[in-house]
Amino acid sequence: MTRLPIIIDTDPGIDDAMMLTLAFANDDVLDIRLVTTCAGNIPQAKTNYNARAFLSYIGADVEVARGLEQPIFRELEVAEDIHGESGFGNVSFPDPTLPISERPAISAMLDTIMNSKEKITIVATGPLTNIAALLLAHPEVKSNIQQISWMGGAAVGGNMSPFAEFNAYVDPHAVEIVFRSGIPIVMSGLDVTHKAYVTPAEAKRILEIRTAFAEKSYQLVTFYLDAIKKTPFDEENYDQVLHFHDVCAVKYLLKPELFRGKDYYVKVSLEGITSGATVVDYRNRMEKEPNVHVLHSVQREAFVEAFMKAVKHISDKLQK
Repeated sequence: MTRLPIIIDTDPGIDDAMMLTLAFANDDVLDIRLVTTCAGNIPQAKTNYNARAFLSYIGADVEVARGLEQPIFRELEVAEDIHGESGFGNVSFPDPTLPISERPAISAMLDTIMNSKEKITIVATGPLTNIAALLLAHPEVKSNIQQISWMGGAAVGGNMSPFAEFNAYVDPHAVEIVFRSGIPIVMSGLDVTHKAYVTPAEAKRILEIRTAFAEKSYQLVTFYLDAIKKTPFDEENYDQVLHFHDVCAVKYLLKPELFRGKDYYVKVSLEGITSGATVVDYRNRMEKEPNVHVLHSVQREAFVEAFMKAVKHISDKLQK
């Protein structure tokens, strides 16, 4: 089977680490050509360090390139209240052996995309700043991008404001640029990621693997749960489960049949109280052609099993 060539743009972040676990546990299916880091959950210096430290720990051999420091037109807002000051809660990894790429993220993405014989899929699990900058500076890459699988946005309700999800809120102008690019986009917004959860009882199954990596994974997800419990939210049982938001963007590529969604025209609000809102035109009131495939549901049990299998796979690999 031909592997799917991908670039991962990420801002680790706890659930980003879980996303990377799933991606690199499935490197028989995914050909991960490049990892780039964006500023989002924490500043760029920390996201790049965390990506390199985590990937070094799990034995990944991949280029990690540093992206832009700030959103396009805004000051960076981070989520250290959820991910901790370091981005990984109270979990530490050894200093990275993977170096920072000598190429900035935009250059590395450009070269990777334009030199690929197959079209590249981009997995983005943070603000879309790097992707938007790439498209503005080098629109020629569009013809060799298969699709963008993005964790971000929300059709109904936000987690950063009443209307906006965090990644969209941090850099709405980048979202607008990407959504207007004409590239096929899959949006794993809060509508689906709130259904892609692991219960505390299910999370304890990670400990049954009995490896250092499994222990660290469990500590990451339980820190995440404790942080979310301190965050007011009106969804029933929201604070009793672990939402693996970013994992959806990779899992969709591996098993799209686990998800349900539909194509819609999506417009991004750029200013005011609704800034960062991804407005989904459910009834085609704007009479525009669809530009985003909006996911809304997932087969949760299969999603959980896939994640547990990924942790076991990485654990077994590290034990050899």
